[in-house]
Amino acid sequence: MMSFLISFSNFSELPVGSVCVTDIQLKGRGRTKNVWESPKGCLMYSFTVEMEDGRIVPLIQYVVSLAVTEAVKDVCHKKGLPYIDVKIKWPNDLYLNGLKVGGILCTSTYRSRKFHVCVGVGLNVDNKQPTTCLNAVLEDMSPASNLLKREEILGAFFHKFEKFFDLFMDQGFNSLEELYYKKWLHSEQRVIVEEKIEDRVVQNIVTIQGLTSSGYLLAIGDDNQMYELHPDGNSFDFFKGLVRRKI
Repeated sequence: MMSFLISFSNFSELPVGSVCVTDIQLKGRGRTKNVWESPKGCLMYSFTVEMEDGRIVPLIQYVVSLAVTEAVKDVCHKKGLPYIDVKIKWPNDLYLNGLKVGGILCTSTYRSRKFHVCVGVGLNVDNKQPTTCLNAVLEDMSPASNLLKREEILGAFFHKFEKFFDLFMDQGFNSLEELYYKKWLHSEQRVIVEEKIEDRVVQNIVTIQGLTSSGYLLAIGDDNQMYELHPDGNSFDFFKGLVRRKI
């Protein structure tokens, strides 16, 4: 069912706000057409939103990522559980204690002067393989904890997302940036970027400062020049093979 909603060529005809939740995923889609299977224990769902300004469509994945992290935080707080700090790895992965526990994929089509966006979310709540899951970390922190339930996180997510999406549409991503940067992994991170000069590939080190208005990484070089960083499209890891342009 998850595969159906994401690949459905006419999903733009579904009512805005349609949600599909699945227990098992056999043909999940990722970046660069990667495919994976997800067993029971993962929270997997897709939903639709509608947008008019194509310039901000790429930023919706950041709004979704933020809503997921804040949903987990809220559920932990309401249940009196230890706080587990899910972090965002740019652009669309979710990490906990250095291990990937989830991800977001957004696809869009343009029709009738609107962008119809299908958002897919996967979050490992209760399956300890192949890395870790939210409840495994909770059990390590407090063995007697009342563990998280997928439906609790799902409900909390849409409560958060509705609020964040309205802010995003009314005031832009700037209204969420401060909170977003508290949840991501990259403030002041130093990364290597590659630049082709004649027949040579030169590597330079830059420091990440935040996001540009188009959703790419904003960085500063040791020469105080500001750069926008783009993935080269050839690496599974976005932070390998970054290329830069001056801004």
